[in-house]
Amino acid sequence: MSLAIDVQNVTRVFESKKKEPFYALRDANLQVQRGEMFGLLGPNGAGKSTLIKILSTLLLPTSGTARVAGFDVVREADRVRRSINMVSGGEHSGYGILTVRESLWLFSQFHGVPSREALRRIDEALEIVGLADSAHTRINKLSTGMRQKMNFVRGFLNDPTVLFLDEPTLGLDVETARVLRDYLRRWMKEKPGRTILLTTHYMAEADELCDRLAIIDGGRILTCDTPANLKRTMQDEVVLKMEISPALPASGDLAAADREDSGPAAGLARLPGVVGLFAERPQNGTQQLTWRLQDDAVIGTVINALQAADVRIVRLEKSEPTLEDVFMRMVGRRLTDVNQ
Repeated sequence: MSLAIDVQNVTRVFESKKKEPFYALRDANLQVQRGEMFGLLGPNGAGKSTLIKILSTLLLPTSGTARVAGFDVVREADRVRRSINMVSGGEHSGYGILTVRESLWLFSQFHGVPSREALRRIDEALEIVGLADSAHTRINKLSTGMRQKMNFVRGFLNDPTVLFLDEPTLGLDVETARVLRDYLRRWMKEKPGRTILLTTHYMAEADELCDRLAIIDGGRILTCDTPANLKRTMQDEVVLKMEISPALPASGDLAAADREDSGPAAGLARLPGVVGLFAERPQNGTQQLTWRLQDDAVIGTVINALQAADVRIVRLEKSEPTLEDVFMRMVGRRLTDVNQ
């Protein structure tokens, strides 16, 4: 069976007369099987959106090749477009004077879906996501969550072979996000071979939904595996999470800062047996620390060092490795950090 997505050595360079060329992607390689829900994780500026734009024929690669649904994104762009759809979080697509049902019908016609079939799909999808009662409401009267539900439905109208979801639950309340995730599972089960490429800032969402994940940073694919296997790579380490007061005079990946910083925060990162130390930004006088330790014996060393520095431990928890821990180890910062 051919791949749903096949990316081979794709590089994308943005040239500038005033600045050095910017490499948004560097020799990216990615293969997604048909029928997979595949996650793409990376901080802002990592290359996620650039890759999706290339795969959806909105942007040409500088070098390398990419195929979607078996078609080359450059030479067979029209055939790719007939096979895909895309939904992005926070979209404001549609015309405010149109109702939800009218707007969705209009988009279905752009895809060439017969009108009767389009209306059937629209009514069925609106019922599933809880928008049936708002089908005849004008778009400019919708709340943010309702509008995103409508945009979400729009992505399925042409029954795409490959669907790109770029932060589809961004900014939504917990219940709305749950409804949309349930819809995704149902849609995938209805027809084998449907494929989704999902980007998200919510690690729990990626862990819950995705068959496999790739982590991208600096335009490079760093790793690709199942969520379980990615977390298993950290089973030889101890993950210790704690809340301290007062906060350390630093934040971020302190193990990386250790190369340049000789202050107390970097000193903690140099403790024997400490593999990694990540400090979140202080809030209300306390700070969250995530330690990666060689083994349980190092926990005592960490506690003694904090006590010697007059740092009080407010909360202490030994936890199983999460995708967030894997991401921090590979990228050096959390996925949800603002200044990336």
